[in-house]
Amino acid sequence: MEIAGMHDVIDRLHQVMCGLHGHDTLLQFEQDRMFLRCQSCGHETPGWDLNEAPPVISAAAVEERPHTVAAHLIGERRIA
Repeated sequence: MEIAGMHDVIDRLHQVMCGLHGHDTLLQFEQDRMFLRCQSCGHETPGWDLNEAPPVISAAAVEERPHTVAAHLIGERRIA
């Protein structure tokens, strides 16, 4: 096996081992892309295209959202 091929295999093995222990990811930006990159092994997520149009939210969808906090999430206050 040639040296360049062996280097690629070692890099890939390092990425796999790093992934098993948990990548040290940081948010990275390029001109038209945002992604996560591991600082230990260089692994990159597919990321997000920053040129995509934002999702359109219809007025009906806004009307359907609840405007109050659900009462069942707030219990009675107990005083000791």
